[in-house]
Amino acid sequence: MRLRIAVLTITALMAAGGSLQAQEGPYHFVKEIPIGGDGGWDYLSVDSAAHRLYVSHATKVVVVDTQANKVAGEITDTPGVHGFAIAADLGRGFSSNGRENKASIVDLKTLKILQKVDTGENPDAILYEPVHHEVYTFNGRGKSATVFDAQSGKVVATIPLGGKPEFAQTDPKVGKIYVNIEDLSAGGQRLSRLIKFQIQTRIGPAAKLDTAH
Repeated sequence: MRLRIAVLTITALMAAGGSLQAQEGPYHFVKEIPIGGDGGWDYLSVDSAAHRLYVSHATKVVVVDTQANKVAGEITDTPGVHGFAIAADLGRGFSSNGRENKASIVDLKTLKILQKVDTGENPDAILYEPVHHEVYTFNGRGKSATVFDAQSGKVVATIPLGGKPEFAQTDPKVGKIYVNIEDLSAGGQRLSRLIKFQIQTRIGPAAKLDTAH
């Protein structure tokens, strides 16, 4: 998922008297925040409580202060970064560095990398699972998910997915993670299929995939 843009446009939802203005539309332009730099773009991640927006940009993650509407800092040394996951309860963030097959563990206060974790090939989407304090990277060319402990960085599982994963989302209330597989095919046609699997206390390689839904 590559977004080729020169600036990041921040928009806000405005409602007059609690109702949307049909003629003008619900969204209004607020401000452009120049990001600068060369290279491609990918996922955006929002930390609403900390008023931060994390922008994946080539070999770094640009951090935007959403109150001041300006760049607040950068997380460097993240080659081919795709996404950034936030563990506010641990004060940590996690980047998926596609070009080096690693994930970075980052101190959210200092924006410094604490350590790197080996993943499958070309980690793309990344998410933090807060119940068990685990991080999942979804590895495009590896066709797998790498699971590691958010505090120690220890890899606890590698889950084969049978195809190229793109984006994922966790639902802690029901204990499931959902990921779409973008390169499965049938009859010569490419399909996108949603896979869900159960989160366990310690997910092992034998974790079952539910592809029926």
